[in-house]
Amino acid sequence: MKMKLVVVQFFVISLLLSSSLFILSNADSSPCNGKCNMRCSKAGRQDRCLKYCNICCEKCDHCVPSGTYGNKDECPCYRDLKNSKGQPKCP
Repeated sequence: MKMKLVVVQFFVISLLLSSSLFILSNADSSPCNGKCNMRCSKAGRQDRCLKYCNICCEKCDHCVPSGTYGNKDECPCYRDLKNSKGQPKCP
């Protein structure tokens, strides 16, 4: 009886640890990362493109237009965000 209790405790602890590690490994993945990686894949300044794409994506409920250029009508919020100079903010 005591052996069964030890096995059950070990199983429960293992399950809790593995689920915690899974949550931690996915903690920094966002729906925007993949979309912005695709959107900025052909950009000349990828670091800048990814920065602004992720900002726009977060502000616009994870909406990023398809393709690497154009198609901004798919996401009106993304299309309409402007920088301080009144130019389009989102790549």
